[in-house]
Amino acid sequence: MRRHFVYILGILLILSVSHCAKRGTPTGGAKDSIPPVLIKATPPLNTTLFDEEKITLVFDEYIKLKDIATQLITSPPLEPSQYKISPETTVSKKIEIRLLDSLKPNVTYTFNFGSAIEDFNENNPLTFFSYTFSTGAIIDSLYLEGIVKDAFEKETEPFVSVHLYPIDSTFTDSTIYKRKPFYIANTLDSVYFKLQNISEGAYEMIAIQDVGKNYLFDQNIDKIGFFDEAVQLPRDSLKFPVLFKEIPNFDWARPQYINDHHIVFGYYGDPTGKDIELISEVPEDFKYLITKHTELDSLDFWFAGIKEIDSLVFNLNGKDSIEQKIVKPVRPKLDSLEFSFSHRGSIDFLDTLALKASLPLVAVDNDFIEIRDVDSLVVPFTSKINSNQNKIIFDFEKTPNDRYTIQLLPNAATDFWGSTNDTLNITLGTKKVEDYGIIILTVEPEETYNYFLQLLDARGDVVRKALKSENNRYTFDYLLPGTYGVRLIKDRNNNQQWDTGNYLKKIQPEEVIYMDGEIDLRANWDQNETFTVAETNRDR
Repeated sequence: MRRHFVYILGILLILSVSHCAKRGTPTGGAKDSIPPVLIKATPPLNTTLFDEEKITLVFDEYIKLKDIATQLITSPPLEPSQYKISPETTVSKKIEIRLLDSLKPNVTYTFNFGSAIEDFNENNPLTFFSYTFSTGAIIDSLYLEGIVKDAFEKETEPFVSVHLYPIDSTFTDSTIYKRKPFYIANTLDSVYFKLQNISEGAYEMIAIQDVGKNYLFDQNIDKIGFFDEAVQLPRDSLKFPVLFKEIPNFDWARPQYINDHHIVFGYYGDPTGKDIELISEVPEDFKYLITKHTELDSLDFWFAGIKEIDSLVFNLNGKDSIEQKIVKPVRPKLDSLEFSFSHRGSIDFLDTLALKASLPLVAVDNDFIEIRDVDSLVVPFTSKINSNQNKIIFDFEKTPNDRYTIQLLPNAATDFWGSTNDTLNITLGTKKVEDYGIIILTVEPEETYNYFLQLLDARGDVVRKALKSENNRYTFDYLLPGTYGVRLIKDRNNNQQWDTGNYLKKIQPEEVIYMDGEIDLRANWDQNETFTVAETNRDR
């Protein structure tokens, strides 16, 4: 399953407020750091009863437009065919906007240039410059501003779009998939957004990482977030909503024929309960095995008993129907049984050694496997094939400052077609106890909800996991020196994993809370830390 991302959107609703900025005066020979200044707009800013075909913006110095295609946001959205911006590539003191299509009556329009306008010499951006006008008699003056945060990862990606849809007789839950929003803003290269010139009323508000750049929610690729209730303007304040990346609705992709014993069935969404049924006539000795691909969203269909085939026909069970697929051989690519160990050189006390296979395994024979320590003494062990049948898991006791040699003779591992391994050897050492550190963590205050903790390394990868304890105290031992972080996941369904949300079902994702700061752990050191869960987080 893909990792699913979530956002938290902080909103502050403020009624009509004006802001002024002063332009400083450069002194001496210092580098110019002042952005361009608008000295004339035709028609003027905030023009009402607008009926022109051209807008001219004149600045006090030569300017250029950078990344105008991604920086410019029109609200309500206009198609590129409805207007033309110049200059696109040259330098000028003015910008012209030609309106090539009719506009809606009694609507406030805004052209937000983001950071696209820069001075020619020093590239100083005129950030968040916008031109607003109304085709009616008034300029709408309400606005929303806030920040967008990623609620699973610690860092937030830029360029998140925030959309408002009027809740009227035409609005349904499917609107965000089919119709562009009436108001739109973008965080650009920050996490801050501001929706301006909004009229009074009730709105559906969402935020999406608009990968397709089409102002629509594409479930398979976009991150999304929503409020539990409508946004009513004007009003004084809003609670913090939670935003997320959904698990896509299930659908099969086109199958791929890899070779004479391997077909890949790609999919979107959760494959649980979705069956692959072979309906072609096959020989009596035909057999098959289905495993989950370790890196891709796909199922591997392995088979034996057919040397040459023209095609195989399958029924693919989907959400509401059964789809028939015919798979024909195309550019076969041979593969062979290969192995790789999970560790090289060293292994930690709490680690599990795994031997990964390129093809599905059906048997492991410990009579052909031996583990010896630094004194050449035989070390007892157990082994098993994992549920996906692509790894052998070895479990044996490891002692400090030792060295282990693992040898697999031929016939130790057998794949689905009866092939076995060649001789495999690996030597792994363990460190001294003094080479490790211990983190002792206390969560405060004591929480009543279900949760689990994840200890993260400097790259953000999970190195340890701890379920909620009775005393809210956790010990992570045998840790290598380094920098660590901690996150708490509110496990509302107690399944010991983070669950995302769903817009149509109005399900918010499980909340993730990061511990402030990082933990710097030294060797041979016990580090005591307190994870204080903020009051605002605990109440949400």
